[in-house]
Formats: sequence, C-alpha cells, structure tokens
Amino acid sequence: MSYHKYLTKKPVVELFDEIKNDTFERTLGPIQLILIGIGAVIGAGIFIIAGNAAGEHAGPAITLSFILGGIACAMAGLCYAELSSTIPISGGAYTYIYASLGELAAWLILGMILLTYVLGAASVASGWSSYLTSFLADYHIHIPPHLSNTTGKILTLADGSSVTAWIDLPAFFIVILLTMVVYRGAKTAAWINTLIVSVKMVILTLFIGIGIFYIDPANWIPYIPENTGVAGEFGFSGILSGTAVVFLAFTGFDAVATTAQEAKNPQKNLPIGILVSLLVCTIFYVLISGVLTGIVHYTKLNVSQPLALAVDSMNLPWFSVVMKVGAISGLTTVILVLIYAAVRVLYAVTYDGLLPNFLAKKHPKYHTPHVLTIVVGLTISLLASTLPLSKLVKLSNFGTLVTFAAVCFATLYMRYKMPNLPRGFKCPLVPYVPLAGMILFCQIIGAFPNEIFIYAGIWTLFLLVIYFSYSQFHSVLLKEIEVGKVKEDLD
Repeated sequence: MSYHKYLTKKPVVELFDEIKNDTFERTLGPIQLILIGIGAVIGAGIFIIAGNAAGEHAGPAITLSFILGGIACAMAGLCYAELSSTIPISGGAYTYIYASLGELAAWLILGMILLTYVLGAASVASGWSSYLTSFLADYHIHIPPHLSNTTGKILTLADGSSVTAWIDLPAFFIVILLTMVVYRGAKTAAWINTLIVSVKMVILTLFIGIGIFYIDPANWIPYIPENTGVAGEFGFSGILSGTAVVFLAFTGFDAVATTAQEAKNPQKNLPIGILVSLLVCTIFYVLISGVLTGIVHYTKLNVSQPLALAVDSMNLPWFSVVMKVGAISGLTTVILVLIYAAVRVLYAVTYDGLLPNFLAKKHPKYHTPHVLTIVVGLTISLLASTLPLSKLVKLSNFGTLVTFAAVCFATLYMRYKMPNLPRGFKCPLVPYVPLAGMILFCQIIGAFPNEIFIYAGIWTLFLLVIYFSYSQFHSVLLKEIEVGKVKEDLD
C-alpha cells in the first residue's frame, strides 16, 4: 500500500457499529453532563492562572481575554455539539478527525488531546498542592518545602538558607486518589463531581456577591494598560496573550464529549452538557475576573493564589478560609474530569489497535478500562509532582487550541462530505462559525512563545516514531483495508 493508506478515514458506519456493541453502562443524564463540564472548566483558569494573565499581559482587560476565550470556545463548542450528536463515541476529537481526515491525522490529534488532558491535569494538581499547603499552614500544619514543590526547585527558607525540592507529594497523592475514583466508574466519579462542584459554585458566587462591595474603581484605570513595547505585555496584544494564557480556563467542556458511551441519550444530552456548561463558566469567569481586578491592582496579581490575595485584602479571615476550600474543591473536580477524559479517549485508541490491546481490558465489576486508568493516573501524578507549572500550562493550552481548530475543520468537512448523516444538533451559520473558530484559534496559537512550538515539535516527532514503528502495523482499519473489509460510508 502507498502513503494513501495513512489518509484512509474510518467509515462512520463502523462507528455506529461500535456504539451498538459497547459494554459501558449508560448512567449519565443531562444535569450530570453539565456538572461534569463545569467541574472540568472552572478551576485553574480562575484560581491560579487569571492572576498571571492580568499581572503580566492584560491588566483589568483580563475580562476581555475571558470574553474572547469564551467566544472562541463557543465556536468550538457548537462544533463539538454537532459532532458529538452525530458520532457519540468516547474518543471525542480523535474519533471525529479519524472519520474526516484519516488515521495519521487522528493519531497526531490524539497527541494534542493528551497535552490538554494529561498536562492540564498535572498543572492543576500542582496548583492544588499550593492551595492545600497554604490552607494547612493557616492551622500550623506545615508540609516540608522539599516535599511540597516540584523536583529541582530552589527554595529560600525563613532563616535565609536554601533547599532543593525533591517531589511535590500533595500533587502526587491527589492524582492517585482521584485515579481510584475514576477506576470505580463514571457513576461514582459523577456523584463525587456533583458534590464538589456544588461547593465551589456556592463559594465563587459568594466571592462575587461579597467582593463587589470592596471594589475600588481606580484599580480599573487604565482598563487597557499601555503596551510596554514588548508584544504581549499589555495593550491589545496583551489581551490576546492573556487569552492564550487563560485558555486553560476553558479546557474541560470538550471532556463532556468523551462521556458519550456512558451518557443516556447522547445525541440529545451531549450538546446540552457541552453548551450549557460553557455558557455558565464564561459568565462566571467574566464576573470573577472583573471583581478580582477591582479589589486588587493588576500589578500585584501575578501570584499563584490571586483569589486568596483578593480575599485577604478584604480583611475577612473567615472568608479567606472559605475561599481556599473553594479553590481546593474547584481544582479537585478539574483533575478528576481530565483523568476520566484521558482514559476514555485512550480507550477508543486501543479499540482501533493503535495502542496495545491489553490496555483496554475492562474491570469485571466496575466495567472500566482499569489498566488504562492506572497508567494514566501514574503518568499524571509523576508529571504533577516533578515538572514546573508554567511550562505545563502553556503546552497544555497549545494542545487545546490545535484540537479545537481541528474539530472546527472536521465539522465543516463532514457537513459537506456527509450531509445525510443523522445529526441530533446542527452548528448554526455553517460555514462561518467553523471558519471563524479556526481563524481565531490559529491567531491565539501565534501568540505562544517559540519554545512552546519547539516542545510541541519534539512531542510530534515522538508520536510519529510510535505510529510508524508500532501503530500502523496493528491498526484495525489498515488490516481491514488489506482484506477488503472496509464498509462504505453513509452519504
């Protein structure tokens, strides 16, 4: 076979067969799907990253960065809603690209998805550790600094001496704990997610309701600080750079699509879960970031716990404790959903033969891919406890943007090449919405520093080595091509 085999698309009729033959338990309704989306979205973007984005890039105009991010994600969300209602398979974007651009492209998009979910979960776990350490210190419980920071970080102690961190144990253990939850299945994970999401949404509502009385309008002037002469440092370029930084804030709504094989009536409920969770989260982000920059001047917000800093400036000790509990709970649900999503996407990949089959083995009691769950959990826990947060965040965001752009393209491709596919939801204003999404995502990608493109290039080369040395020889689709068993697509 020639190189054309790598462009072979997975027939949609085969995907429909997979839906009929899957053995996952369908336990997730629309409310649970919305809460899964909120659980994944509202977390690091507002509790950790917003302060950096305001302090180094956008200033008070961070609200515009969130609005721009929300608009861009709405375009991707509409595309995800259409594709998830058309092909309700747990592979999400990987499956959509497989059906529209072919196997090799799907494999590369898998790599971008893993940057989003695996590195995203790792970076959030690192932030979770920071909040937990601060919370415990308030009660005179101190975790040794060399055991609560990423490997190799040089720390200056109170007595002036320095120490090199060994490992971030809190980050390691929270990932392991949540991996055990995912191990037990979607029903258990959804129940715990619902409980924790309820807590964090109440606390964030309190932050908005109380914080509005502590706003100093002078902190919003100038609303768009003058550019320093360096691209991305304030001004309009800073708003765009701020969007690139806070994009992690919107990572998660796409994870709803990975619940397809465990959702009730996925053609109807997946679009509801994706779009409603995205709308709710965008509204909260804009309100919270506005209150945050109104309470604390943006030049002081480049810290790891910006909301905690704002609450401290209110001189309300009881609320400071509440906010830290909100941050810890908020970050917990993000880690939980991203672990779950990574496992479900990789399950679809192993089903296609591109990874070893033993990884897809299901637990006899919980009906979950428990081997994959363990592998994903251990990988994230090691990354979270050893690598610095800043690099993880930007690389994770890069993967998110590339994936979203690809999903917009897949929506456009399948709408015109497969117009008769049954669609439970249709993206409005096609082709304008998908095209605008692709253009906007590419613009935001262009705001990343060169080192992120270098890291992404190295990761892509690694993916290609695995594909050409293993995956292509075990691909179920390519084997079917060889024996002439590939079915015709619906048209």
